[in-house]
Amino acid sequence: MNLFVFGLGYSVRQFLSLHRERFTEIGGTVRTPEKVRAMEAEGIQAFRFDGTDFDPRILERIARADALLVSIPPMREADPVLERFSEAIASAPHLRWIGYLSTVGVYGHADGNWVDETTAPNPATIRSRHRIAAEREWLALGESAPFAVQIFRLAGIYGPGRNALVKVADGTAKRIVKKGQVFNRIHTTDIAQVLMASIERPSRNAIYNVADDEPRPPQDVIAYAAQLLGREPPPEVPFEEAEMTPMARTFYEDNKRVRNTRIRTELGVMLRYPTYREGLQALLEAGEGITRD
Repeated sequence: MNLFVFGLGYSVRQFLSLHRERFTEIGGTVRTPEKVRAMEAEGIQAFRFDGTDFDPRILERIARADALLVSIPPMREADPVLERFSEAIASAPHLRWIGYLSTVGVYGHADGNWVDETTAPNPATIRSRHRIAAEREWLALGESAPFAVQIFRLAGIYGPGRNALVKVADGTAKRIVKKGQVFNRIHTTDIAQVLMASIERPSRNAIYNVADDEPRPPQDVIAYAAQLLGREPPPEVPFEEAEMTPMARTFYEDNKRVRNTRIRTELGVMLRYPTYREGLQALLEAGEGITRD
């Protein structure tokens, strides 16, 4: 099976590290020549696409692809992949599966209540509104196409090198407290198994929440990471007093609990890390957050 990826970012690279042997050929896009060289050093054929200009060889790779994974977010109120490649994708002769990586942010604020894939999107930020618009464009492309389009709404992503253990260890962790606020999370290993299960059983215009089983306040995750490392957790900081970037602050505008039932019932996925506790424990055992002399 030939796989082509738009956006060889963190989550996709974790997916490839686990399931690379399942594909006969892998290619993908990055934004700069430097990243092209870095990917090729890892044995992945990479092609430059900065959202506007692109390597023309991408068109030939789309034509050869059986599966297409898209992780590039909307740009300038439009989906850059569809803007440049919709015709090539629609006419790709071998394509049978498209996966689009979205976000649970499209549900917006639910006042801490549960949402699932049947919940009407209610995006609260411009970024999330662009996301739901891109989702709808991809689903529209798949309505009459011979390939199946799937949307994967990801919760807060963590995994090797990007997790609460690392933040506690390097001193950047903060315990920001906003009353009643909860988030779902998802380990990259579980993202990878959901994607692979979907590739094995494509379902036309399916939408999946890719989230763990236990939405929790973010300060609890930091405290648990500190406990695993045998350190004192950082002090709690009220949300109103916390120093955050505007981007980070927008994540606190949404408050919801995300159900993930569909990945189990339709894809047969049993999460390897159903809560942050199992995920952080496994990362600790792999050496995350441990300083060595």
